[in-house]
Amino acid sequence: MPSLARHEPLLYALLRAVFGVVLFTHGLPKALGTSHGSMADPMAGSVRLIRDVMGLPFAPEFAFLVMLLETGGALMLLLGLGTRWIAGLVALEMAAISYALGPTWPWIDRGIEFPVLMGCLALYMAARGGGVYALDAAIGRRMSVTSPTSPR
Repeated sequence: MPSLARHEPLLYALLRAVFGVVLFTHGLPKALGTSHGSMADPMAGSVRLIRDVMGLPFAPEFAFLVMLLETGGALMLLLGLGTRWIAGLVALEMAAISYALGPTWPWIDRGIEFPVLMGCLALYMAARGGGVYALDAAIGRRMSVTSPTSPR
């Protein structure tokens, strides 16, 4: 639809913001220690996944970092702040989750379709950056105006 093409920057900002909100809804229960869907204790579930399925050391510490990424990082994505770095970390997290859950596509709880989709979207955002309607862009514009080497 050609008429929608001119709204692409705004639609991308909407995509980035919705992605951040969805990611936040997965991190907040970990931070608060509340249930999430079929998981009574999502933080304990993350620790078990990291320790028992992936076989990684320091599972509680990694789970804490995942919670920070899914809460603070999600809010940063919503605002378009540090978009490339945060989205890259989310893409890495989603690849790890997809690997840990195995090649299952049941379209029900514990399938990998959600982390695969989130990972691909995060990879796209890491490549594209925050877009026009992002704090990254506003900071970049401000830095170029106040730079002593920029023409005035």
